[in-house]
Amino acid sequence: MKEYLKDKIFQIISEAADEQQQECYVIGGFVRDIFLKRPSKDIDVVIVGSGIELAKRVAEKLGKKASLSVFKNFGTAQVKLGDLEVEFVGARKESYQRDSRKPIVEDGTLEDDQNRRDFTINALALCLNKDRFGELVDPFGGMEDLQNFVIRTPLDPDITFSDDPLRMMRGIRFSAQLGFFLETSTFDSIAKNKERISIISKERIADELNKIMMSRRPSVGFILLEKTGLLELIFPEVLALKGAETKDGVGHKDNFYHTLAVLDGLCEHTDNLWLRWSALLHDIGKPRTKRYDARTGWTFHNHNFIGEKMIPEIFKKMKLPTNEKMKYVQKMVSLHMRPIVLSEDEITDSAIRRLLFDAGDDIDDLMMLCEADITSKNQEKVKRFKANFQIVRKKLKEIEEKDKVRNFQPPISGLEIMEALNLPACALVGDIKMRIKDAILDGIIPNEKEAAFEHMRIVAKQLTGNN
Repeated sequence: MKEYLKDKIFQIISEAADEQQQECYVIGGFVRDIFLKRPSKDIDVVIVGSGIELAKRVAEKLGKKASLSVFKNFGTAQVKLGDLEVEFVGARKESYQRDSRKPIVEDGTLEDDQNRRDFTINALALCLNKDRFGELVDPFGGMEDLQNFVIRTPLDPDITFSDDPLRMMRGIRFSAQLGFFLETSTFDSIAKNKERISIISKERIADELNKIMMSRRPSVGFILLEKTGLLELIFPEVLALKGAETKDGVGHKDNFYHTLAVLDGLCEHTDNLWLRWSALLHDIGKPRTKRYDARTGWTFHNHNFIGEKMIPEIFKKMKLPTNEKMKYVQKMVSLHMRPIVLSEDEITDSAIRRLLFDAGDDIDDLMMLCEADITSKNQEKVKRFKANFQIVRKKLKEIEEKDKVRNFQPPISGLEIMEALNLPACALVGDIKMRIKDAILDGIIPNEKEAAFEHMRIVAKQLTGNN
């Protein structure tokens, strides 16, 4: 295994550990990722003894090019060298109380430290001491689980998940990130212990959800969350999308699985976390707007606007950022029907201008989301919609180049309107300004100051009745 530890940092840690006569191992995700051939810059080193003392010795040997941070309260230290981060911690054993995921920690052996790990694939350790350099310590068959794509707990999963319920989310996240399967007893234990998730902070849950969202196929994670019963507890609004209903022989698609198909499709084209959240939430208003009419069948009228209004409540509850990122998601959800409607109807310049104006610099993201939203078992239908979408894209480009309406501001301000017409600040000024904007977007007048002033006078006469 020595070939996996070629970086100079491991030689220096090895020398320092031997000088201090400390047993020392690189452990956890870094070792797992070596065998999965995944890049990893975060290195965890466990020491039978003081992690802080070894970290100080290593930083000394590296000199000025390294920085040392000591966290005395936690008994850990971090050494940074370029883009590498090495965490040093003493081997420990942990015990838990029922109402907290914060363990009672005691010094321990390597075996104790591996026993407390969440999954077998994260309990792998490589010795860094010279006489055993590169030797693999794998007490739970983690290598076999890696080869078989299995997520399994080292000890009894009921104890593992009851002690620290966040591990249930982590197991599902690793399934999504790595494309691994939850071993049967591990899966069953998550379903059995799901209620324990209530002691985990919303911030921690949101962090795991974000990691699931950033995996190659987030649907894997959300399907496992649903099947284990966790989704109902942490994100009932998404679970509410599940299920297809039929009345009078007329059915609608299962919006849960449709949403996951849209999300996976979008993930093939973007790493934008908040655009991915937009995909997950684009139909979130459908359960509240679902209606059946014998003449028209199933409808979800205004689900985009209801969804937009639901998002602040969801973000606040889940401790997601209630800032510009949330507003971006609201905008995507609110507008996601517009390009699809355009691709179905005859495309007018006016409709294109209005879409450009409302979407602004996010128009490309919106189009990406809307294209991902074209899902159907009827491949001819998908092909037709996607072809129409290309026409919409072409038209967007032409109108933008010609009229420059993306994020445009009307060429005259409210103050200029007040001065030109000798008006005080009042609703009439806002009305005139809105009509100038509409005239530009509808192509009645060009986006120019002179034309705007002329139109202002015409509108003012119409609204006031003055000649």
